[in-house]
Amino acid sequence: MGKTLWIDLSKQKVEVRELEKSFAVKFLGGSGFGIKWLYDLLPRGTDPFSPQNPLIFAAGPLNGTRVYGAARHSVISKSPLTGTVFDATSGGFFGVFMKKAGFDAIVISGKAEKPIYLTIFDGKVEFKDARELWGFTTKETIREIRKREGARVFVSAIGPAGEHLVLLASIMNDEAHTAGRGGLGAVMGSKKLKAIAVTGSQPIEEAKPEVLDELLEIMKVRITWNPLLGNALREIGTAALFNVINEWNLLPTKNFQFNSFEKAEAISGDTLREKILIRRAGCYNCPIACKRITKTKRMQGDGPEYENLVNLGSMLLIGNIEDIAELNYLCNELGIDTISTGGTLACALELSERGLLPVKIHWGDAETLKKLVVDMAYRRGVGDLLAEGSKRMAERCGAPEVSMNVKGLEVPAYDPRNAFGMALTYGTSYRGACHLRSWAIAFEVIGVPNLVNRYSIFDKPALIKYTQDLTMIYDSIVMCQHFAVEFSEEPLSKMLSAVIGFEYSKEELLKTGERIWNLARLFNLREGFTKKDDMLPERLLKPTPQAPGKEVPYEELLNAYYEVRGWDAGGRPLPETLERLDLVDEARGVAP
Repeated sequence: MGKTLWIDLSKQKVEVRELEKSFAVKFLGGSGFGIKWLYDLLPRGTDPFSPQNPLIFAAGPLNGTRVYGAARHSVISKSPLTGTVFDATSGGFFGVFMKKAGFDAIVISGKAEKPIYLTIFDGKVEFKDARELWGFTTKETIREIRKREGARVFVSAIGPAGEHLVLLASIMNDEAHTAGRGGLGAVMGSKKLKAIAVTGSQPIEEAKPEVLDELLEIMKVRITWNPLLGNALREIGTAALFNVINEWNLLPTKNFQFNSFEKAEAISGDTLREKILIRRAGCYNCPIACKRITKTKRMQGDGPEYENLVNLGSMLLIGNIEDIAELNYLCNELGIDTISTGGTLACALELSERGLLPVKIHWGDAETLKKLVVDMAYRRGVGDLLAEGSKRMAERCGAPEVSMNVKGLEVPAYDPRNAFGMALTYGTSYRGACHLRSWAIAFEVIGVPNLVNRYSIFDKPALIKYTQDLTMIYDSIVMCQHFAVEFSEEPLSKMLSAVIGFEYSKEELLKTGERIWNLARLFNLREGFTKKDDMLPERLLKPTPQAPGKEVPYEELLNAYYEVRGWDAGGRPLPETLERLDLVDEARGVAP
């Protein structure tokens, strides 16, 4: 769209800035824009809850075009949970209609005096009183704003968790989609910003529509024939992974004390489809529709996704699909990340089992855990301790080894003792333990686009670097990473070129992803992160009889990864790497 919106909440000041072409080419959009702006705007050591910490919503060049899966947007800020640079992406419709409102990105700074929400309709911005909405759940907020502003607005909102600055707080949009991890909902809450409502009718142009026509025909065929995109995700959703991950001893169970679950079948994707599924749902212009709308005897909502089945299921020894669904609904409505909530609850359960938690809770006690989730969102009682995340909680209870985290972010739903690529993925992600900065499971288990030995060492550093750079492209153009199992940098570069009107080669596109990844690394280095922060919890490196696998040769993997990245032995980009990626100026802000 060529324009970005800069909003100062403290002054209620709005500025529209032109988007420079050279900047857009160098950083693409989405996460690329946000990471660059955050790096430039934020002095080292800034408190994430400082009014100076910007909260950035950014779309990409493919959003709103006819390219399938290009419906996501990125939210970027400094994380209060990890202290790292952080980007979280979300699907639905919000990002597309932010562009249709006239803007490629919204950069929000400052802090409102009282709770407000923003409306951004076809280029016009208004500040609205949100005091009556403060305390509403995410779903209540979104529905009330739509009632006030019209049914065709698309809303991103926080719930009670964001208002109470819970470090796991998420941002929900369009009721069923979330920018979940890293506590960005708490950053939004610290600014007294309850919600943003967008809509617009401005056309999103395609420079070469006839070229894009041909590319989309090919894309449609490839989606249909891909076993994950055309079958598993369409028919069952992300929960299709559950049984195979369990069978391969990759399923995190009882806070990673085990890696398979005896009640797996009772909470599998097939059981979800048979017992609680109402219908499929999807994002803007997506032929797959991997979302699942479900209903229990007491509640209705979105999901659970695969990650939720694990982190709110096997990790807590809950073997009932309805209980997991209800925990998931609660998290979404309260505005709290499901993965980190599950990891924090699992940590709390183990601490309680050891007699180190102020209260007694029991594995598998779903009703008590549901109440505890509510207490977390409102910081009530022991919930106030859990609201800080598993790392801080375990440290305060005197047992830091019980928290399964990297850089403070709870580990997702794949056991790295049986997938060495995931071990390296978790350790080297700039935002902490994350499966969405390189989904090595596609290669190590699913075999799409090809299968590699999950215990191999020599090929993993290069594979993880490549897939990390590719995911940076996806999160910057911005497009759903599910499509990455079929579409690499070559088809992406062709579609991007058809949309923007000049040739963007596959080599240059992959280099751009690498540039953004290295800039995120520079941000963390500037904040004081070092090689020691790239390490995994000891439990996740050594197999046990309860969690069979192989000892992860992690130090060897990490050193080789640094070499492949063009970093020194301490994980710092070498001068020649910075020169090649045109990051020399940015690196001057990082102490040697």
